[in-house]
Amino acid sequence: MADWQIAMIMMIGYLVVALIVGVMAGRGHDKTSLDEFTVAGGGLGLVVMWFLMGGAVFSAFSFLGAPGWAYSKGAPALYILTYTAFAILPWYIIGPKIGKIGRKFDIYTVAGFMKKRYGGKTLPILIGIIALLASIQYLATQMKGMAYIFNIMTEGRIPLWLGALLAYGIVVVYVATGGLRAAAWSDVFQGMLMIIISWVVGLAIVNQMHGSIGDMFSNLVRDNPQFLEIGKEGSTMSGTAYTTTILVSLIGFLMWPHLFSKSYASNARTIKKTVLVYPIFALFLIPLLFVGFSAVNVVNPADVGAPDEILPYLITAVLSLPGWVYGLVGAGALAAAMSTADAITHSASLEFTDGVIKNMKPDLPDKTTLFLMRAGVFVVGGLAYVITVFGGQGLIALLLGAYGSIVQFAPGVYGALYSKKITGPAVITGLIVGTFVNYYYQLIAETTPFDIHAGILGLICNIVIVVVISALTRQTSGEMAEEYRNIG
Repeated sequence: MADWQIAMIMMIGYLVVALIVGVMAGRGHDKTSLDEFTVAGGGLGLVVMWFLMGGAVFSAFSFLGAPGWAYSKGAPALYILTYTAFAILPWYIIGPKIGKIGRKFDIYTVAGFMKKRYGGKTLPILIGIIALLASIQYLATQMKGMAYIFNIMTEGRIPLWLGALLAYGIVVVYVATGGLRAAAWSDVFQGMLMIIISWVVGLAIVNQMHGSIGDMFSNLVRDNPQFLEIGKEGSTMSGTAYTTTILVSLIGFLMWPHLFSKSYASNARTIKKTVLVYPIFALFLIPLLFVGFSAVNVVNPADVGAPDEILPYLITAVLSLPGWVYGLVGAGALAAAMSTADAITHSASLEFTDGVIKNMKPDLPDKTTLFLMRAGVFVVGGLAYVITVFGGQGLIALLLGAYGSIVQFAPGVYGALYSKKITGPAVITGLIVGTFVNYYYQLIAETTPFDIHAGILGLICNIVIVVVISALTRQTSGEMAEEYRNIG
């Protein structure tokens, strides 16, 4: 049997198992309950929460984008380790507080959190729309990853459009039927798989190409020393760009609805324990970065379709590895992509339904709301699929672009938690301007002043506007502002 056939059988077998795990996770629970679909009853334990948070972050960009950046950009790829080590730390403080607010006021989205604090319909509608757009952009990274894997591991026999459709179709089915609980237990299975595969395959590739990790870096320093420097002549990224890339990821991390909403899905004790053990999950990124570094000065960039394809390219075209390794790597990459795709799809549907639809039609019964959330899973998936098939950006470019818009939620969130003076009009104006600045520099200008990340430029404008307008406007929700501050 040909190597590509073995790989295809293993990857399809993995998809079948993932579907079974996802569907079975939702069995025995009330499928008509809005609380069950949105936050799994609020009782997720430490192990499930650890894998859910880890799986929601480490995705196609980890298995494909991280090696791609290490191969094409060198040292700047280390930003991934930096932000994953520190970005979750604020959750130790704000997570329990957000969770208590959610339980007290029956909130399960960012849009609901903002509406209760600042009042009005405009802000939650804006949040629902921005969250949808950013989530679709983020989802496109996962779909591209799935498509790359199927296409390369089957030596081009499964086209990109079909690979994305196969893998994401599984995600849509179990998320629509089982909600957050299905996504959570699927992430436990997928998380264990991708951790094991990344270390086994990553170290095997380095050893086969260079003999050892030490020899790999010695060869790299000898042949291209600037490649391991940041902000120096000959390096691939300026110090400002690198720093602000980390900054937008650090601040934006917990603003993602699929991470923010996990504060509602567990208790304070579990949240704090998750923060303490979470960085361990990031260790699986190290061998994937090594894979990218191992290909520098060994693989001609002209021979690789895109940097994001360097890992599967090494497996199929450079190294003498058996077909079962093709399938193993393919399954690991699919696990990484799907474990994030399910959480994002779920939260994007929740945010749009709760932020946009329910504020335009406030009298919707829970049964109709639940139906719309399930239907929204298919709509979100369809929109992301169109971007995947027709879009052209790389995985990390798509991811960082999405962070640039989602980070604009930060002034409103932290203002709600810790300030009585921040007003609704200020947050609305800052959010609009910050998002516009981010998308302007991403999509129109394509370059930024002083090489600052577009999202950080937008956030600076956002914060200034929030402070100034809050000083000029009167607080209309003083009682709720006091309640939010006092909930500890």
